[in-house]
Amino acid sequence: MSSTEDKVLIETRRLKKYFPVPAGFLHAVDDVNLTINKGETLGIVGESGCGKSTLGRVILRLHEATSGDVLYDGMNVNDFTDDEMRYMRQNMQIIFQDPYASLNPRMTIGQIIEEPLKLHKVYEKAEERRKRVEELMELVGLPMRSYNQYPHEFDGGRRQRVVIARALSINPQFIVCDEPVSALDVSVQAQILNLLMDLQKKMQLTYMFISHDLSVVKHISTNIGVMYLGQLIEKAPKSAIFSEPLHPYTIALLSAIPSINVLQKSKKIILKGEITSPINPKVGCRFAARCPFATEKCRTENPEFVEVKPDHFAACHRWQEVADGTLKFDV
Repeated sequence: MSSTEDKVLIETRRLKKYFPVPAGFLHAVDDVNLTINKGETLGIVGESGCGKSTLGRVILRLHEATSGDVLYDGMNVNDFTDDEMRYMRQNMQIIFQDPYASLNPRMTIGQIIEEPLKLHKVYEKAEERRKRVEELMELVGLPMRSYNQYPHEFDGGRRQRVVIARALSINPQFIVCDEPVSALDVSVQAQILNLLMDLQKKMQLTYMFISHDLSVVKHISTNIGVMYLGQLIEKAPKSAIFSEPLHPYTIALLSAIPSINVLQKSKKIILKGEITSPINPKVGCRFAARCPFATEKCRTENPEFVEVKPDHFAACHRWQEVADGTLKFDV
């Protein structure tokens, strides 16, 4: 690949999704610009309600964007017709948070995994589809005896393996993983994360991995994006996010990660102030009401999401002072 453009699989440009509510419009996704390179994982983190899942769904066109562009390998999927989008579904899939809720309880495991093959007419013969389902079951670590079993007979980890097998059945290149391990036990979480990483290497998959758990995101991600009230406020390689965060919200978020060292005194940053309403938000930084470093400029001017260091993007008027160590939280 000779250029950066050759490496980019997913790109969003000023992507917005507003939901109408009685008081106006809820800005669930607001002016998001990001790129995901082929074969890499972009982790998306933030508090509940910040727009992480909505962003993933808008990229897949499960929600129609209010405005902006979503480019898949240079093609704007927001311009696709229904038939073109139906074909594009073979390239873009999703793994949902709750595996039980996303599986049809009346279908066997074999039927569930086979369903996309029938829908997209990948194989004409039943024997070919059966063989493909068996290959997928082996790929995700499901025993063949599971073929005629039902979802209620499985635990959460094995249900999620079924969901993963179904998502992989039509050979997608891009998968949105919407908190795929948050409903699972810790030991099972590690198994599913390792499975996803192994599959990524084998099949050259590209992931958007959505989670509120920074430890999980650090384990699987290449780059990490931090969202706050519908906006992407920082994005960088995971090493830079954890070693040199430049946005005050990111710093506060990282301080909440539990330490495995019981002898080390935890220094958690407690944010004060009211969370700004995402309904018809006013001009200015949306974190300003909770940021101890906020100035009048922060409250009256929108900070631009710009590349402040190589591959490190931030939306903060005072990022330079944070980088210099001039601004520090009092903990």
